[in-house]
Amino acid sequence: ITPKMSFGTGHHATTFQMIEQMSLINFTNKHVIDFGTGTGLLSVLAEKMGARHITAIDNDDWSISNAKENILANNCNKVDIVKAEYCIQTEIKADIILANINLNVILDNLENIRNCTKDSTIVLFSGILSQNNDEISKALILNKYNIKKIDSKDNWLIIHTTV
Repeated sequence: ITPKMSFGTGHHATTFQMIEQMSLINFTNKHVIDFGTGTGLLSVLAEKMGARHITAIDNDDWSISNAKENILANNCNKVDIVKAEYCIQTEIKADIILANINLNVILDNLENIRNCTKDSTIVLFSGILSQNNDEISKALILNKYNIKKIDSKDNWLIIHTTV
């Protein structure tokens, strides 16, 4: 993965935790949404782990271009990249949603993310500072997400939820 101007090499605590949690999930034949794809790293990993299809969403032209290069360089052909302005809007119902963005974008999109879920969809949230744990937890519960696990690394949270 070449990051250029995009976020997501796997070294930052948020991406590291996403990869760690992804390793515990069965991606075989699953439809995945990678909301805030950055370099496309999580989309590439999802395909390598057996996902049937990945919808990678970002709002930044540099990131989209970079993700396309990384997806091609890793011989991935199950990833569609979509440009969206800080919003997840898709008719797709995903089995797994990866949201490694930031608190405000996540809070603004909790209802939209939920609209992209099926029963028992797994949603991983990252890019949230530990100091925002109470705020995000309350918002998740209010929006009917089932919090399964919250971990932290270097003052960054990862939240594993289901719907």
